[in-house]
Formats: sequence, structure tokens, C-alpha cells
Amino acid sequence: MNQESYPEPLGGNAMPRFAGPATMMRLPTQPSAAGLDVCFVGVPFDIGTSNRPGARFGPRGIRAESALLRPYNMATRAAPFDSLKVADIGDVAINTFNLEKSIQIIERAYDDIISEGCKPLTLGGDHTIVLPILRALHRRHGPIGLVHVDAHADVNDHMFGEPIAHGTPFRRAVEEGLLDGQRVVQIGLRGTGYTAEDFDWCRDQGFRVVAAEECWHRSLTPLMAEVRDQLGPGPVYLSFDIDGLDPSVAPGTGTPEIAGLSAAQGLEVIRGCQGLDLVGGDLVEVAPQYDTSGNTSLVGANLLYEMLCVLPGVEYR
Repeated sequence: MNQESYPEPLGGNAMPRFAGPATMMRLPTQPSAAGLDVCFVGVPFDIGTSNRPGARFGPRGIRAESALLRPYNMATRAAPFDSLKVADIGDVAINTFNLEKSIQIIERAYDDIISEGCKPLTLGGDHTIVLPILRALHRRHGPIGLVHVDAHADVNDHMFGEPIAHGTPFRRAVEEGLLDGQRVVQIGLRGTGYTAEDFDWCRDQGFRVVAAEECWHRSLTPLMAEVRDQLGPGPVYLSFDIDGLDPSVAPGTGTPEIAGLSAAQGLEVIRGCQGLDLVGGDLVEVAPQYDTSGNTSLVGANLLYEMLCVLPGVEYR
């Protein structure tokens, strides 16, 4: 393998895993997406949260725990670093004090990434950030299909009168024509609501809603075969809120809900996206300070690696 053409994560025998650079998977860094097939990029933003803040520290926490990851996927035999040029391009410099300006900054940053022909894998940050990402992707690809893993539908019309927050991005995305409603699947929705019809708005847009109760005590591999058939050809974005998983697996998040997906089911969802035309993905709402064990960040890092492993162009050994 040509190491200069295909950067590799720094190995544990070259540098102890508790040392070395704090990048995603200890990959090389560069200041832009130029020349890359895929980039890991952080968006340390949590001014759209409604309960516990702290997701601004998600990118840093995920990077720290990603030091344990190795380049080859022993379960699927994916070898992403054998065929894709991947690096960590750092964090988007959001405006800590202004949500609207931050949305504009994020949107411009992703315009730059996408203009390089690079697929972004995002370390969040709260779920507000998916709106500017989808706006940038839409300019390149048109209406996008979506696999959305979450405890919450994130389709509120407003939160405290504000149209943009972490509970509203997918309603705004529908209103702006960013999504192809017939090619949207939401998995893991659950918890209490304000009305009995809270998830019906999603169904009215054509979304397939898979409530958490439908996932209990079963493998999600058959479900994902149906999802692949539904989404078919065309661009797809994968948005994974860590609170889609049960808080026993991932307690470090701002709005936990009991009885969510297991870690294994999270892997089944992502691995089930292999074969889709994925144009990017995110892992959002990790708030490390609510999980001093680091487990939530560890799970998030592994899920992002699994996203890398199912992108188009990955080779299998």
C-alpha cells in the first residue's frame, strides 16, 4: 500500500494509544478537504440544545476515545484506508454566542468540503447542525434520502418560538425541499410526547417511522434490507443521534430516553446502509461530561468508524 496516497491511522505499536495526536483514529490532519475522499470534521456546537448542554465537547471526547480503533473491520472485512483518502480536518469555528451566525458558518464550511468532492463524516455537536449540512448537500445532490436514528423525531415547528434548534431540523429540511420524503426512514423513536400525534407529521410527509418498540428483541438486519429497497438509488445521508441508543449504552447525552436501541442494533443499522449511495453522515449529541467512563464517546467513535466502512468505494478483504 502507498502510505502517501492512502493515509493510515497511527498504529499502537508506533505510539502508545494513550499518547500521540488527538485526532479521529489518530489520522493525519490537514486544514481543508482538498484531495480527500472522506473527511472527519467536528462541529463543537450546542447552543441549540433544550435540556442538558455539553455536546460542544462531543468532538473532543469522540476523538479521544477513537484512539482505540484500528484500520480494519474484522466483522465486515471492510478496509476503508486501502482505497479511500481520509483525514481529520479539525473543527468548524462556530460562533459560540450566536446560533444564526453559526448556522451560516457551518453551511459555508460544508459547501467548501463538498466542493472538493469529499464526503463529510461529522462529529457533533447537537442535532441542529444537520440543517446547514443538508442545505450544503442539497446544492450538490438535490433532494436527499435520509436514514435517521434518534429517540426524537426532531420535527417540532418551533422551540420557545425559535424555528431553528436541535428539535426542529427535519421539519425545516422538509419545508426547504432538502429531503425526498418517500426516501426517509426514522428508527428508534420513543418516549413521551406533547400529543398522541407527535410522530404522525413524519408519516404525513411520507417518512417511514420505526418506533423503538418495533426494534425490541430482534435483529435489525431484515429491517435494513427493507430500508435499502425503499431508499434505492440516489443520494442518502445518515444522521445518528447517540440518544437513539439506550442510556444504559450511551448515558452521556442531553435528552436521554429509556428503552432504546442496543449497541449491536446501532451497528446493524449502519452496516445495513452498505450499498446505499451515502453522501455523508453524522454522529451527534454526545455530551461527555455526563458519562465519566468515556463509554458514550467510545460508542460514538465506533459508530463513526462503521459509517466510514459502508461508504461507496470501500474495499473488502
